[in-house]
Amino acid sequence: MSTRHGRLDLGILAAILLFAATLLGFALISDVVVEGETHAFDRAVLLQLRTAGDPDNPIGPKWVEVAAGDITSLGGITVLSLVALAVAGYLLIDRRYASTLLVFVSVGGGMLLNMGLKAGFDRPRPDIVVHAVEVHTLSFPSAHAMLSAVTYLTLGTLLAQTRLHRRQSVYVLAIAVLLTLLIGVSRVYLGVHWPTDVLAGWCVGAAWAMGCWLVIGWQQRSAGTARPGETLPRSADLDARVKDD
Repeated sequence: MSTRHGRLDLGILAAILLFAATLLGFALISDVVVEGETHAFDRAVLLQLRTAGDPDNPIGPKWVEVAAGDITSLGGITVLSLVALAVAGYLLIDRRYASTLLVFVSVGGGMLLNMGLKAGFDRPRPDIVVHAVEVHTLSFPSAHAMLSAVTYLTLGTLLAQTRLHRRQSVYVLAIAVLLTLLIGVSRVYLGVHWPTDVLAGWCVGAAWAMGCWLVIGWQQRSAGTARPGETLPRSADLDARVKDD
């Protein structure tokens, strides 16, 4: 086995392990949430992020609250949709059809999945503190946490696989993970989500992103449009072949 194929096989194995671990994490969190066993934990964390004696006021100076509002907007459906469409448009222009499909299935499917999960669990928003931003939907799982994980991890993985140096790939993926974490934390800080909403959102979002990556990559290889052992995020090579044809 060549060194390159060995790296790809390790990448697939890592994706499978991440998919399994995050899916199990979501299952465990959702189970204890349904049983009502997380109320004390959720309440304690929310109140720790509020000024003692004034639960309607987040801790820290006013600029921190403003910054949290700015960060949380990066996980809004409007922003994520625009980012995904912009990237998909670029990929289409560059004739990278496999990567375009991954973006549409991952982000679009993730939005539909989140709506279904919210309706199924039907968990109300926190009511022990005043919400620092306006919300209208149900609470579990957090759409901001889930969809930011889906979008930024998918795009981060695609971008990382176009880099030649490992340090660049690690940097891109680290930024994707950092954005996802900051957006989720901002939801709890602003009082619009229970902590377990965000934890569940991170888990199911990462699982969905990795699941789409694996399934679409498998379909591409089965259809013979990828070289043996090659996964979808290496689509730059596949697209080069399409252009040559």
